[in-house]
Amino acid sequence: MELVRRRVATRALAPGEKLPSIRGLAASMGVSPSTVVEAYDRLAAEGLIRSRPGSGFTVVGSLPLALAEVAPPVDRAVDPFWVSRQSLDGGPDMLRPGCGWLPAAWMPHATLRRAVRTLAKADDALLTDYGATRGSLALRGFLARQFAGEGLEVGAEQILLTASGTQAVDLIGRLLLQPGDTVLLDDPCYFNFQALLRAHRVKIVSVPMTPTGPDMALFAQALAVHRPRLYITNAAIHNPTGATLSPQAAHRVLTLAAAHDVTIVEDDIFAEFEPEPSPRLAVLDGLARVIRIGSFSKTLSASVRCGYIAARADWIEALIDLQVATNFGGPSPIASEIVFRAMTDGNFRKHLGALRTRLAKKRREVSGMLEALGIRPWLEPRGGFYLWCCLPDGCDAAKLAQAALREKVVLAPGNVFSIAQTAGNWMRFNVAQMSDPDLPAILRRALKSAAD
Repeated sequence: MELVRRRVATRALAPGEKLPSIRGLAASMGVSPSTVVEAYDRLAAEGLIRSRPGSGFTVVGSLPLALAEVAPPVDRAVDPFWVSRQSLDGGPDMLRPGCGWLPAAWMPHATLRRAVRTLAKADDALLTDYGATRGSLALRGFLARQFAGEGLEVGAEQILLTASGTQAVDLIGRLLLQPGDTVLLDDPCYFNFQALLRAHRVKIVSVPMTPTGPDMALFAQALAVHRPRLYITNAAIHNPTGATLSPQAAHRVLTLAAAHDVTIVEDDIFAEFEPEPSPRLAVLDGLARVIRIGSFSKTLSASVRCGYIAARADWIEALIDLQVATNFGGPSPIASEIVFRAMTDGNFRKHLGALRTRLAKKRREVSGMLEALGIRPWLEPRGGFYLWCCLPDGCDAAKLAQAALREKVVLAPGNVFSIAQTAGNWMRFNVAQMSDPDLPAILRRALKSAAD
């Protein structure tokens, strides 16, 4: 196949020209005719050559010129989409301390490969059919058992699998929000909450985050003044701050939400990174007015996309209809099967334990490195891979991110997480993405450039 591609690319074989016969090429290369047949069939499937009955194989056309991926503009506005696009579209030589996922080398490859191999023995329907509207019963049953271990009694029928955690938020927004409604977010918060809510054309109001939860006085004031429809938050290892909700704050949030008829969406995506479970709004509330969402992208694979929603039965029924309308069925049955097989693999729990230990060590190491540069972590998180840091006095995080990008380093400046735009000298660092030995020197140069 490479021989034919090379000859076409160098114009040794012109469009319309006949390829060597199967037997002739097999003899000249010292391979079996069946090997040449398979190579020609694959090239025909790619569209490079064509089979003409009675005439052998001919070249369809020349290979297109190799084009580099188009990178996002460096000088575009530093907003919630800036970090996402730079992180997702950057080349393999890009360092990503600002991205929101673990390095590929840290993920459970062996577990995933075993799960993928099981697909070879799966029923034909799993490989070809649409997914059931609620998603895989096996995976939903697994999640229900996990939730029961936390004290959240919920049946599999109250769990809806989605294409991703982002789609889970989108579906909830479609169900519960109308343009012009108000949604309450933490400040700072996960930047894609903002991007998605703006697509729903709602008003966003924020409340400052503290190390133990939202500022309760301002939270109560925001509910009374703005009367939001939803409050969206992370309870376990808050993104980006790493804060953990205290029992007192959890109780107060639920009490105020009930008094003001606010529905809470609790994103549980970082729960597996905690050494011990912290208070969960969904558990304390029993899914009366709290909706739990999550996905497996942080601990298992961001490539095998699958999320979930756990909520009241009537809401799940309405969400199913919305998912059918927007996705025609549940998430990919193949993705759901891979997730189920991987999550129930005995080695996955061992992987998580080792990952928590590795991250704890890395957080300490990166904290020391950053402090030596004058960058101070806000708090020491109980788990996870983020450090929310204050930059040296007078340093603008957006300028620092732009300076670092010129040296192929993607950073996540504070104001992309802040609705109120009060985090101009803050930065979120992903400690797992900070192993390159050149990074301290790059950050030092970028700090100097941002201060000039």
